[in-house]
Amino acid sequence: MKQIAVVTGASSGMGREFVLQLNSFCPGLDEIWVMARRGGRLERLALQSRVPLRILEGDITKKKICRRLKDLLEEQKPVVRVLINAAGFGRTGSVEKIAAENPAMQTDMISLNCRALTRITEICLPFMRRGSRIINLASAAAFCPQPYFAVYAATKAYVLSFSRALAKELKQKKIYVTAVCPGPVKTEFFQISGGPTGPLKKRIAADAPDVVRQALKDSLAKKELSVFGPVMKAAMAGAKLLPHRLIMKGYKQENRNERTDNPRKRSRPAAG
Repeated sequence: MKQIAVVTGASSGMGREFVLQLNSFCPGLDEIWVMARRGGRLERLALQSRVPLRILEGDITKKKICRRLKDLLEEQKPVVRVLINAAGFGRTGSVEKIAAENPAMQTDMISLNCRALTRITEICLPFMRRGSRIINLASAAAFCPQPYFAVYAATKAYVLSFSRALAKELKQKKIYVTAVCPGPVKTEFFQISGGPTGPLKKRIAADAPDVVRQALKDSLAKKELSVFGPVMKAAMAGAKLLPHRLIMKGYKQENRNERTDNPRKRSRPAAG
């Protein structure tokens, strides 16, 4: 049977990096099925990948592309050895201000970060077997509510909770789920929005290849959580031990600094 991986948000950022590193951590793949809106980028990625790519161009929040994935899986009946849900986007600013600027922005964020991730997982699960892996890209923002990043942090809290619960449900089938919770990563997320302007985020921003490499190692080790670097591990511990109202004061001040330093910083488009 054909052995495949499925990667969403594969045209940029972490999703693209997962595609480039998958062969080293998951040898024997026949194809990687890549899903994103920007088909031209996926075609260029195919020239760099050591594994043949099947390009599924489209917006995964729409029924059409999800139906295409489902139909292809049912037609070819491959084994999905790895599913990587990397598509997502975020928006900084208050809930009120974002809603005033674009009434659909925050519900679109929920649709992509939560609903589409869940739907893609549902579609792929019947084609997974013992030893298959699911890697869901969450965020350190999942650890605690974040003022001026409220909806994004809430969606990533969903991804973390969903992933950990799913890991327990699939344990007997020997299908392993890992939630990846990085802090700031040097990807298009910040390039498009003007860069991480807060002093703390500048200091701790990680390189995408390093975060992805750690995530794949943690997945192979059957870990339910992948947190890159000592700073983010300390943040996770702090979110468990400290009252969230105190942590949110720090987030609020950091985000105020960012808006002061770079008033044009607003958003990034959906990954892929």
